[in-house]
Amino acid sequence: MKRLLLPIAACALLLASCTDAPDAEKADATDAKQVEQAAATDASYTVDAAQSTVEWVGTKPTGRHHGTFKIKEGNLMVANGNITGGKFIIDVASIKADDQDAEGNKKLEGHLASADFFDVQKFPNGTFEITSVTPASGTANVGDTSKIVATHTITGNLTLKDVTKSISFPAAVTMTDNQVNADANFNIDRTQWNMNYGSDKSLGDKFIRPEVNLKIHLVATK
Repeated sequence: MKRLLLPIAACALLLASCTDAPDAEKADATDAKQVEQAAATDASYTVDAAQSTVEWVGTKPTGRHHGTFKIKEGNLMVANGNITGGKFIIDVASIKADDQDAEGNKKLEGHLASADFFDVQKFPNGTFEITSVTPASGTANVGDTSKIVATHTITGNLTLKDVTKSISFPAAVTMTDNQVNADANFNIDRTQWNMNYGSDKSLGDKFIRPEVNLKIHLVATK
């Protein structure tokens, strides 16, 4: 029995290590779109940086890493119960990893902050600026196992490393008179923003998938 169990356990471990990118909508990158000026009558909601989060997940054949970015500041414009525009700044230099011990996390954070990836000395911030918000239906995956109803499709210009691309993704938006919440979970191809390190499949176990998962929770208040 022990001889039988050992190969089974080894196979299970091998399968578990072949980690795919998170199951989420792929936000294809296209040329940046024009940003329309908000009307003077639109209400402005200020992004609450303390309550808002950006989580990231990167994967490779042998596993995955995950962590967070802080949001510096931002605002959402609202008219007649609809988001009409907005922008927020991602503090890329704040990148944290949280899936290893302290030494492992620090080493990974240093590599991600280097010129191989985000090059935070040259590009400490990233931005996302909304160009359109349209009604949507369906489900938006906000975690590995949970889904919520997508109320809108958000399109905007994502700038990382001084490269700006338009992306669209489903989001769940809830709104009261004094607060707007928006949740989204999607994958981007990091090579579209000049982060090519490890993206060659011929690298075998050293291959790092170009897909990066971003999960955004945004809270904005009057």
